[in-house]
Amino acid sequence: MAKFELKLPKMGESVAEATITSWLKNVGDTIEMDEPVLEIATDKVDSEVPSEVDGKLVEILFQVDDVVQVGQTIAIIETEGEDSGDSASAKAEQTPAPSTPEVKAAASQVEKEITQVSETVNFSDSDSFYSPLVKNIAKEENISIAELESISGSGKDGRVTKDDILKYVADKKSGKVATVSKEPSTPAAPASHSAAPKQAPVAAPVSVNGEDEIIEMTRMGKLIAHHMVASVQTSAHVQSFIECDVTNIWNWRKKHKDSFKQREGENLTFTPIFMEAVAQALKEFPMMNIALDGDRIIKRKNINLGMAAALPDGNLIVPVIKNADQLNLVGMAKSVNDLANRARNGKLKPDDTQGGTYTVTNVGTFGSVLGTPIINQPQVGILALGAIRKVPAVVETPEGDFIGIRMKMFLSHSYDHRVVNGALGGQFVQRVAQLLEAFDVNRTV
Repeated sequence: MAKFELKLPKMGESVAEATITSWLKNVGDTIEMDEPVLEIATDKVDSEVPSEVDGKLVEILFQVDDVVQVGQTIAIIETEGEDSGDSASAKAEQTPAPSTPEVKAAASQVEKEITQVSETVNFSDSDSFYSPLVKNIAKEENISIAELESISGSGKDGRVTKDDILKYVADKKSGKVATVSKEPSTPAAPASHSAAPKQAPVAAPVSVNGEDEIIEMTRMGKLIAHHMVASVQTSAHVQSFIECDVTNIWNWRKKHKDSFKQREGENLTFTPIFMEAVAQALKEFPMMNIALDGDRIIKRKNINLGMAAALPDGNLIVPVIKNADQLNLVGMAKSVNDLANRARNGKLKPDDTQGGTYTVTNVGTFGSVLGTPIINQPQVGILALGAIRKVPAVVETPEGDFIGIRMKMFLSHSYDHRVVNGALGGQFVQRVAQLLEAFDVNRTV
């Protein structure tokens, strides 16, 4: 019999860890290849981890709610035949290599460095649980246990997450948080001219009486709340608004939606038409298709449009249409419908939410005329589509102006004023409106 190590697979370029939410198999159960073994959750999506082999589950190495790093072994599956390459390589790594003076010297230096790092942060002094990733960051940034325990965690049961400690590190380097001493010190007399350190804002206490209902936030809800607060604290949000006449689009879609449905088997909604215009505007204004990394501006080559979609529990998620500028209207409609359907059914994959360069959200779905959306970090802009309304408007013609009934909507553009000035932010949303108003009513699809 051989033993196969089931490892946590890579789930996207920015996903380094996942939380185990449930085990679908128990020790002793027989497992077939590609059969789901457990469910995991990242800060993006929930997904299943399938088995790569046929066999029997003989050991579970992590429990529910444990945080696991990508590449870590999470379970052992017993299979027929010889040991797998993973097991063999693990045994080979455990076999001591022949020692030479150079090897001994190198090993001694490595042990010394490891000892120094271990002495910097001794986690045995704390009763709190910290994931391996959080521990590594703490060691690399020379953060003491006292500092670590002072961080307000946003994870389950107040657990400190990767985002929590990275935010603390950034605030510490910028002087936004007071340094927590690593060793106890005797109180010193206050300096006459020293300013008191800024204290982190403390949430006001909330009173609860016997008739109130307490609802625990979901894991996804906590993550979204954390990301929203972090975005507001990171970017200088400003907004530009413009009203757009979409009467031509309204009439054109009404004329073609039934034939499109019959031919393509897909619904023709307004969203792909709007997405097409946004992708074109991003090609013309490439400095809206950027990301900000500290003091560096990263100009994205690909135009990957994030599309806010509703989940079954009411939360929102942002799947991404990759290379949106290269899709025709049929391809855009199929991509929009596919991502929206899989979001509603909880079938999105981790890669479906990765790599976005700009985001569009349709607040008009809920009847909102305007919205001021929060930027999806590390992007620098997000566009909100308001509800389409039938309104009286001035119509300009060669024969003169008159009042007519038109279909209009508002476009709300939130952008990061650190790198996007008012001219660029306003011109971009104005161009989107121009593209929509100039829609060709004779267009075939």
